[in-house]
Amino acid sequence: MDHNEHHHHGHHEHHEHETMDHGKMDHTKMDHSKMQHDHGNIPMGMAGHDHHKMMIEDFKKRFWVSLILTIPILVLSSMIQDFFGYSLNVPYNSYILLVLSSVVYFWGGWPFLKGFTTEIKQKGPGMMTLIAMAISVAYFYSAATVFGLKGMDFFWELATLIVIMLLGHWLEMKSVLGASKALQLLVSMMPAEAHRVTKDGQIEDVKLEVLQKGDIIMIKPGEKVPADGIIEEGSSYLNESMLTGESKPVKKEKDNKVIGGSINGNGSLKIKVEHTGKDSYLNKVIKLVEDAQKAKSKMQNFSDRAAKWLTYIALSVGFTTLAVWLIAGQPFVFALERMVTVMVIACPHALGLAIPLVVAISTAVSAQNGLLIRNRTAFEESRKITALLFDKTGTLTSGVFGVTRFESNDTSISKEELLRLASALEQTSEHPIAVGIMNKVKELKIEIPKAEKFNAITGKGVEATVDGKQVKVVSPGYLKDKNLVVPEGAFSSKAETVVFILVDEKVAGYIALADAIRPESADAIKVFKKNGIKVLMATGDNKTVAKAVSEELGLDGYFAEVLPHQKVEIVKELQSKGEFVAMTGDGVNDAPALAQSDVGIAVGSGTDVAAETADIILVNSNPKDIANLILFGKATYKKMVQNLVWATAYNSFAIPLAAGVLYSAGFVLGPAVGAVFMSLSTIIVAINAQLLKKSIGTA
Repeated sequence: MDHNEHHHHGHHEHHEHETMDHGKMDHTKMDHSKMQHDHGNIPMGMAGHDHHKMMIEDFKKRFWVSLILTIPILVLSSMIQDFFGYSLNVPYNSYILLVLSSVVYFWGGWPFLKGFTTEIKQKGPGMMTLIAMAISVAYFYSAATVFGLKGMDFFWELATLIVIMLLGHWLEMKSVLGASKALQLLVSMMPAEAHRVTKDGQIEDVKLEVLQKGDIIMIKPGEKVPADGIIEEGSSYLNESMLTGESKPVKKEKDNKVIGGSINGNGSLKIKVEHTGKDSYLNKVIKLVEDAQKAKSKMQNFSDRAAKWLTYIALSVGFTTLAVWLIAGQPFVFALERMVTVMVIACPHALGLAIPLVVAISTAVSAQNGLLIRNRTAFEESRKITALLFDKTGTLTSGVFGVTRFESNDTSISKEELLRLASALEQTSEHPIAVGIMNKVKELKIEIPKAEKFNAITGKGVEATVDGKQVKVVSPGYLKDKNLVVPEGAFSSKAETVVFILVDEKVAGYIALADAIRPESADAIKVFKKNGIKVLMATGDNKTVAKAVSEELGLDGYFAEVLPHQKVEIVKELQSKGEFVAMTGDGVNDAPALAQSDVGIAVGSGTDVAAETADIILVNSNPKDIANLILFGKATYKKMVQNLVWATAYNSFAIPLAAGVLYSAGFVLGPAVGAVFMSLSTIIVAINAQLLKKSIGTA
C-alpha cells in the first residue's frame, strides 16, 4: 500500500501554507471524502493535523458507543451465560442480539468497511481488507443462524472484536499524533501579528500576511521575530535554537540578518522585512521536512512490500485454515472462528506503521536540531559512511583569522601594552592580520592610541610614532633582513602567521594569528573515530597550514591547495577504493562534489536552505552536528529494524496459534484475544518510534 499517495489527496489541495495564520483556516471546506482513513498516512501540516484529531475523536466515540452496546450482547449470549452459570430467558433473545450486533457491525465497524472499499478500489488489499472480511464473515454467518441456519452464533465475539479494534486504532492514532506534533511545533513558531512602523513613525499591529518586503517592523524584547529581515536599528541577543539547534543566543546588531521564528532577547529591534510567508526560512524548512516525510526510502519500500505480502499470506492462510478444519470434520463455527482469528491477527498494522512513524519523527526532530534531511535514503545510509571528507574553512576551523597568542619579551612592556601599541598602527587597515588584531583588542576592551607619522614599509609591514615611541609591526622577513634575533617560541605552530613588534628598533614581542580550530572539532572527530570513520580534509589552503590542522586534530589525511573542481576527483578516487563517502561542503562551490558523494552534507549556509545538491543540510557549520547526524542516522535505522523485526516476528508467531496448531494440546486463540494482541503489537511499534526523540543530541 503506498502510504504516501494518500497524503496528497488529503491536504496539499487545500492549503499550500501561503498564509501562516492557521487560526483562520477553514476546515469546513476540506474534502474529507478524499482523505484516506488509514494510518500509513501520517498527515502533516496543519490541515492534516486537525483532520487527524477529528479521526481520533471519531474512533473514540465509536469505541465508547460500541462498548456500551457490547455489554447487553455479552449478557444475552448463551455461551457467556453457560460460562458464568446463569440463565436469562429474554423473549426474542436472538433478535435483540442481532439488532444490537448490527449496530456494532455497521456503525462501529464502519471505518474498517470504508477502508476496505478504498483498498479494493486501489487494488492494494491490506489491513482494512483483513479486518473487514473477518468481521463481515462473522456477522453474516451469525445473522444466518438467527434465521434458521444450523450452528452457533458468535455475536459476542464479533462485538468484542470490533470494540478492541476500535480501541487499538484509537490508541495507536494518539501515539501517531506525536509524530506530527514535532512539525506542528515548527509551524507554530511564527507569531500571528507584527508591529509595523508607519511612515510618520507610528506603530500599528498588523496581521502577518499583510507584511510586504521592505516594511519596517518593530520587535519588542522577548517577542518572536515575525519575518526574515535585516536589522535597521538596535541590537540584541537572539535565540535561534529552535531553528538552527545553536543553543547559545546570538548577538545581532545593525545590518545583521534575523530569521523569522527566532526569539528576541532583551533589546528592542527595528528590522526591514526581507522575506515573508512562502519565501521565509522557516517555511522552507517546513516544506523540506514535509517533502522528506513524504519521500520514500528503501526501508519504506521494503516494508510496504512486506505488508502487501503479509495481506496475501493472511488471506490464503485464512481460507486454508477454514478448509483444513472442515475437512478434519470440525463444526463450521469452529473452522470459521479459526479463520476470523487468523485474519485479525495477521493484519499488517504494525508493519504498515513500523517505518512511516520513525520517518516522521526522525525528520521533525532532526529539523529542530539544525539537521534538514532532503534525501531519506541518504540519511538512513549515513550509518554506512566509512570516509568523511571535510572542506576545512569554516567547518573544522572557525573560518576567522584571529589572534591565537601574543607575547612580550621586553620586561618593561606588558603583553597587553604591546597589543595596544600594535593596534594604533592597524586600526585603519583592511588586511586580515590587521582585522584579526583589532578584533582581539576590542575583545579585551583595550583603548586604541593615536598614531603619527604613519608609513608603510614596502612588503614588510608598517611603522608610526605612538605615545612618542617609534613602533613597527613587521613580518619575519624584516627581522631576517635586519639580522634581528627572533624571540624564542615565536614559531611554535606551523599553522600560525606571526608578526613582530619593534619598539625603538628593538624586538619587543610578537603576535601570532591563525584560523582557529573550532573547539567542537576535536570532540566530533573522536566520535567519527569511535564509529570507524576515516576523517579527511580537502582545503584550498597551503600544505603547511593543512598539515598543521591535520596533525592537531589527528586526521587520517589531507589534500591541500585543492581547487573546487578537484574535490569531485577526490570523492571519486575514495569511492573507487570502496569507501562510502560523505562530503561536507558549503553547498555552492562544492555542488559537484556533494552530488558525487554517497551522502552530501551542505554546511553552514545558515538561512540559505536551498542547497540543491546536498542530501542533508546542516544549519550550523558545527562538525559536532555531523557526528550527531551519523549517530542519529544509526539510531533511526536501528528503530526501523527493531520495528520491522517486532512486527514480522509477532505475526509469524501468532498466525499458527490462531490457525489452531496447538489445538491438540488444548490451546486455541480466540478472535477477541487475537485482536488484543494485534492492537498491542501496533501500540508497541508506535511507542518504540517515539523513543527515538530521546536519542538525538547525545553525541
